[in-house]
Amino acid sequence: MITLKQLEKKLQKADTKIAGLYLFCNFVSLLLITAYSVMMFSPTVLLVLPKGGDSRKQMTAIFVLALFGCVVFTVYASGLFFRKKAKQLGTLMALGASGRKLLPGLLKEVLLLSSLSSLAGILAGFPFVILLWNSFRLFLTDSAQMELKFDFKCLYLSAAFFVIVVAFSCANAYRYLKRTNIMEVMHEEHRNEPVKELGTWCAPVGILLILAGAILGYFSPYAYEKLFSAFPPAWLNLLYAPVFAGLYLIMLHTVVHGWSSRKKHPYKNLIARSMMKFQGKQTVNNLLVSTVLTAGTAFAIFYIPMMSVGHSMEVNSRPYDYYYYYRADQRVFDEEEISVLAAKYDLTMKDFKTAPYVSLAMDGINMIEDEGQNFHYEHIPFLEEGKFFSETAYEAFTGTEISIAPGKYMAVSNTEETGIYYLNSKAEVLTNMVTGSTLSVSFAGYAHYDLLVDQKGCYVLNDDDYELIAAGISPEWGGNAVVFNMDGKDSYLFAQDFFYTFISFFGPECEYPIYYDRVAKYQSQLNGEVYWGDTDRMTSVSYAEPDTTDFRYYWTYMPKIRILDQTDYLRTFSVFLMMFLFISIICSLASMIISYTRCMTIAFNNRYVFEDLKRLGASPAFLKKEIKGQAGPVFKIPTIVGMTSMYLLYMLLMFANDGKITSSEIGGMAVCLFILILLAGIYYLIYRQTIKSMYRQLEV
Repeated sequence: MITLKQLEKKLQKADTKIAGLYLFCNFVSLLLITAYSVMMFSPTVLLVLPKGGDSRKQMTAIFVLALFGCVVFTVYASGLFFRKKAKQLGTLMALGASGRKLLPGLLKEVLLLSSLSSLAGILAGFPFVILLWNSFRLFLTDSAQMELKFDFKCLYLSAAFFVIVVAFSCANAYRYLKRTNIMEVMHEEHRNEPVKELGTWCAPVGILLILAGAILGYFSPYAYEKLFSAFPPAWLNLLYAPVFAGLYLIMLHTVVHGWSSRKKHPYKNLIARSMMKFQGKQTVNNLLVSTVLTAGTAFAIFYIPMMSVGHSMEVNSRPYDYYYYYRADQRVFDEEEISVLAAKYDLTMKDFKTAPYVSLAMDGINMIEDEGQNFHYEHIPFLEEGKFFSETAYEAFTGTEISIAPGKYMAVSNTEETGIYYLNSKAEVLTNMVTGSTLSVSFAGYAHYDLLVDQKGCYVLNDDDYELIAAGISPEWGGNAVVFNMDGKDSYLFAQDFFYTFISFFGPECEYPIYYDRVAKYQSQLNGEVYWGDTDRMTSVSYAEPDTTDFRYYWTYMPKIRILDQTDYLRTFSVFLMMFLFISIICSLASMIISYTRCMTIAFNNRYVFEDLKRLGASPAFLKKEIKGQAGPVFKIPTIVGMTSMYLLYMLLMFANDGKITSSEIGGMAVCLFILILLAGIYYLIYRQTIKSMYRQLEV
């Protein structure tokens, strides 16, 4: 006599494949979420990515996409598991078992499977991160600041996701046992979920919604600030919602109509199209999630070439190998001392030029934060500090002739004028911070010399105006800019020696980042306030750590040394680059696994269809073609739509930043296109392996 528990165990063994798929889905979801959370909370990453900066915002935005994908993935896996489980439950009910009697055993099984797979995924997340991060360090680049550190607060996110997985599984178990129609329960796994057939209009409407959502979501914060003089609220991000609605319509069009005309051959691929249509809800949901994750992959990976190509082009286009500036109260080596140092490395210096400048206070209009989200603009007499050259000094230093009328000033931008964000074109009064004398001025346009562009801002005055305002300036507010080339091939060892020696000349009064503004500090003191740069909100730099990203990127007097910037780029920005590479790997893995799981589900659910086709005499070649017809869109559509939409969106963002697409951005987008082709190749290889797995599963 067999007992109910023994029968339950036998039926459970018969469903080991679907249980294994459920375990795998939960395990992968928790592993990916944990791995991403570990990196988001890691002090290694947070110390390098500036708080409130675009890089952190991008990291968080992509995490939301990954979280959305994994939630939908686990919900789908749970639903699939219970659809298969329904046949087992229906058999037991047909034998007289009540739902109340089956509930404890089912909950125990669900809790065990969900908990074990989820906990295993959480635990595996840490070694996965360690393995991947140390692989980056071993094969790509390494530095002291890349030492991976953990903050176990990341487990809060994993724990929350774990609760969602277990709670949803238990709720699903209870929902299925509440059913009373035994025949409906037993045939649950064969129940179709067709989508509502909309017209062919859904494809163009979907594309328009994607464009509208991208434009609304991106530009609405700027419009909100202009209209209401307030910082945009978080709910404004809901304006991106049309993007997801558009993606849904495109996926729906793919499932219902496809992208090829059927007028000439209305019965072509009829079986594959019908199978996809009858299971449309599942397919559309999977296509949508995979598309979002593929777009997240592209968005993350684009960060690397856009940053790297721009940097490479800027470094290679410099007219001089070395450029630096320093305050006049600092004793920095002169031309002869540099020549002596170069001689130690069998090098000769040439084209040595120097130009004096003065640092002056500039007035202007500044945003003042009010209570809440509101702000207003005020005229600030001591807004910011600017480095000013005389017209003659600028011409001798750059070799560029300019003409500036008395009472005018020009701002120095790069050739494509993408650096004007840091420049003050509204100043009306310049102030000597030592004597207090002032000079009334107005903006006369931009001069162009890429080498002088930095976050502090360089400007040029008429010679007479310069002599007038610079009179009585102290060395603390004066300085010199220097450039020179090496005669022949440069030496990295010399450049490194020069860099470390250069730092050693500076005193502690110059140990501050480039956005520390002495004039703004003076204005804060006049207002009786503490300057924000003297609080812990300011990124600190230290002479003791000259090789860190913070020092190389933010130190006010950081020199531009071509060979050093070329050679040390990966090491300097290693955490930035590796973090976004890590994110792209996480998103792409999630997308590929979801697509693979969906294809294997198609094989599980439609096995009886292929068995019937075999009995009707279908050849292996025909069956393989139908399998490809099912699996192809699952991989191809998310890859094409996700990558294409993100590529176009990124180009839109590049244009929206400054109203133009620069040569460096064109070069970066060309590299991005090449990377997308490589990614598409990887997706294709996974697709081929998935097809082979489906062949084996269906015994074709």
